[in-house]
Amino acid sequence: MGIGFFLLICRGKPVTIAYMTYIKTPEEIDYIKKGGVLMGEILAAIEKMVRPGISAYEIDMEAERLIREAGGRPAFKGYSTHKRDPKFPSTICASVNEELVHGIATKEKILKEGDIFSMDIGMQWPLGCGKGDRGNGFFTDTAITVPVGTIPEKTKQLLAVTKKSLEIGIAQVQVGNSIASIGRAIEAYIKPFGYGIVRDLVGHGVGHHVHEDPRVPNYYDPSLESIIIQPGVVIAIEPMITMGGREVDTADDGWSISTTDGSLNAHYEHTIAVEEGGVTVVTRRPGEVY
Repeated sequence: MGIGFFLLICRGKPVTIAYMTYIKTPEEIDYIKKGGVLMGEILAAIEKMVRPGISAYEIDMEAERLIREAGGRPAFKGYSTHKRDPKFPSTICASVNEELVHGIATKEKILKEGDIFSMDIGMQWPLGCGKGDRGNGFFTDTAITVPVGTIPEKTKQLLAVTKKSLEIGIAQVQVGNSIASIGRAIEAYIKPFGYGIVRDLVGHGVGHHVHEDPRVPNYYDPSLESIIIQPGVVIAIEPMITMGGREVDTADDGWSISTTDGSLNAHYEHTIAVEEGGVTVVTRRPGEVY
């Protein structure tokens, strides 16, 4: 990714900044903020579609329609880690129950009463300006886990705690704090509940590309104390919390990742931009309570 490393003197100590090539300009952040508003509105719209009997495919088709209508492009559809790898076929990552992330939105994936349904969605916007992979425009990324009909109280708690942990992580996004402070705060909140924190998957920088440095774990990583938040940083924080263990497996389709022990899990995500004047959660949904 062409990441540049250099030393910055911070509080009298040398601090390695590993993500400086991904620092965004004020103009770029303005585009990211506008795209984030649209992304939040789109996620709110498809959230309303979630009900028993609907297929993930139907929701996916509407998500793609809304993104293209807004002048954007789905960030995940056609994505692959390496050129030789299969491309992701859906607009949204549609994950049900023990599926954690990267679930494919198929016609056969029919939501049932009592399920929980995670939707992870990203958009590249606006087409025709900026820089980035697969064309141009700027990327935002957001996710939510939604109950399908009535769910047990213990499952409601999992969703509520995971959502709260995202807000606790967001509160640590302040100029001068380290990236490590985000995971430390999330882990400290989650630990008393006895839930598992997935370690194989973490948050990330976002904006010029779908995934950028720095990595943003949901647990404390002391090596990230040297990565200092500063104006121009744009990151996606995404707690992935399970009712069981933290281990995960990838399905034969090469994409869908589920908990190894089959436990239910929840996933929430927002894109956050840091500017001289403050911090903005750019993908807030209309009427979102936090």
